[in-house]
Amino acid sequence: MVPFEFQPRTRVIFGQGSSERTGTVARDLGFRRTLLVADAGLVETGHVASVVRSLDAAGIAALPFHEFGVNPDSAMMENGRAFAAGLEVDSIIGVGGGSSLDAAKGINFLLTNGGVIADYRGYGKATTPLLPMIGIPTTAGTGSEAQSYAVLSDAATHVKMACGDPSGAFRVAILDPVLTRTAPRAVTAMAGFDAIAHAVETAVTVKRTALSAAFSQQSWRLLSDNFARVLAHPEDLEARAAMQLGAHFAGMAIEQSMLGAAHACANPLTARFGLTHGLALAILLPHVVRWNGTVAGDLYGALIGVNERDACETLARWLEGLRAAGDLPTRLAGSGVDAGALPDLARDAAAQWTGTFNPRPFDETGALEIYRAAM
Repeated sequence: MVPFEFQPRTRVIFGQGSSERTGTVARDLGFRRTLLVADAGLVETGHVASVVRSLDAAGIAALPFHEFGVNPDSAMMENGRAFAAGLEVDSIIGVGGGSSLDAAKGINFLLTNGGVIADYRGYGKATTPLLPMIGIPTTAGTGSEAQSYAVLSDAATHVKMACGDPSGAFRVAILDPVLTRTAPRAVTAMAGFDAIAHAVETAVTVKRTALSAAFSQQSWRLLSDNFARVLAHPEDLEARAAMQLGAHFAGMAIEQSMLGAAHACANPLTARFGLTHGLALAILLPHVVRWNGTVAGDLYGALIGVNERDACETLARWLEGLRAAGDLPTRLAGSGVDAGALPDLARDAAAQWTGTFNPRPFDETGALEIYRAAM
């Protein structure tokens, strides 16, 4: 079995209404002046105001920052650093989807260590510990609250960078399924499929361990059983709770085992064509599963609990069914992707770090095969 080390860095508080405890949790951590990072669209939901009230009641000053987009980039991180530089903050709270949580981490890197965000590409590049953080996800998607990495884009090239550090992990993750009710159906579908892709990819990477496999399998069970249910019954808080916990477990699996070819192929589609990450994964993942089938069939079978020769085809069709339940696109050609760009996309995909962990050796030729299958 693959050796591993596991040191939980994040306390997890899960349950309906748990976000109401934000102020007391922050006070126990010694927060006094906290930068509250939340995307602008989240303000209208009332979630930001609710967190601010909880912090106010605990005597903690909340200093909101909203100036970043759905794909936070290096320029936005510098704007966040400049905003916070004179505020004497001692902590950061991220509220929102993966963009908010990753932005909180990215701003933290620059605020504590200086430089530009590209300086922290990879892992362990921070020389000064980051400020303590709390992560409060409002979608069941990236699982960023369970990871010590932030995925951020270069503002000039739009290339995504994974920037990680042990001190980049949230001290506390507050998982309150009530907060996910305000997500529009399309966002719920895209975020949910992102989480499903995390469960599937982490289950088969070359870096997987017995521990990551346990997280992947539990994540898959929770997500696959509840994805269609939460879309059909958006007020079903039990289904929302299962999705949020499944996304968190998938994030824990990523921390141990990383990702694979689907994410390597998805990132260039976002960079070159602006295709939303969850949509790109919905199109690509069934094809990646089939492409990996020659080497990962048994692992896919173990993930979904079947013992048959063609487990990868069974899983691919299952994923296509989930994709249909979310009304997500099936083809790149119908999503604005130009077939003439496939060679360039394949070159970019082959350079992605996540591809190095794929169970089948992944290169430019393999990426081109996957893209062509998905056109």
